[in-house]
Amino acid sequence: MGELFEGILNHHLGFVVWASVAFLLLLVILKKLAWKPILGMISERERFIENALASAEKAKEEMARLTNENESLLKEARAERDLILKEAKELKDKIVAEARTNAQTEGAKMIEKAKQEIDSQKVAALNEVKNQVATLSIEIAEKILRNQFEDRNKQQALVADLLKEVKLN
Repeated sequence: MGELFEGILNHHLGFVVWASVAFLLLLVILKKLAWKPILGMISERERFIENALASAEKAKEEMARLTNENESLLKEARAERDLILKEAKELKDKIVAEARTNAQTEGAKMIEKAKQEIDSQKVAALNEVKNQVATLSIEIAEKILRNQFEDRNKQQALVADLLKEVKLN
C-alpha cells in the first residue's frame, strides 16, 4: 500500500496541492458564508429553546401556584359553607325550640283560661241549681203550708207548737 501512496504523491503532487488549496478555499468560503449563519442560527435556536424552557418552567410554577390557590379557595369555601350550614341548623333549632316553648306557653294559658271558664260556669251552674232548689223549696213549703193552713185546727196546733219551741230556746 505504501507504493500506492508514493506513486500518487510523486506523480500527482500538483493535484494534491490544488485539491488542498481548493479544500482550504472551500473551508474559508464556508466559514465566511455558511458557518457564521449556521452557528448564528444554532445559537438563536438554543436561545429560543432556553427561553421556551424558561417560559414552560414559569408556566408550570404559575400553574402550581394557581392550583394551590384554587385548593385554598376551595377549602375556604367549604369551611364557609360548613359554617353557614351550622349556623342555619342552630337557627332552625332555636326557632323550633322557641316555637315549641311558645306553643307550650300558649297551651298552658289556654288550659288555664279553660279551667277558669269551667270553674266560672260551674259556679254559675251551682248558683242556678241553688236558686232553683230554693225556689222549689219555697214552692213546696208554700204548698205544704197552704194545705196545713186550710184547716183551722191544724193552724192553731202549729202555732202552739211553735210557741213551745220558742219558749224552750
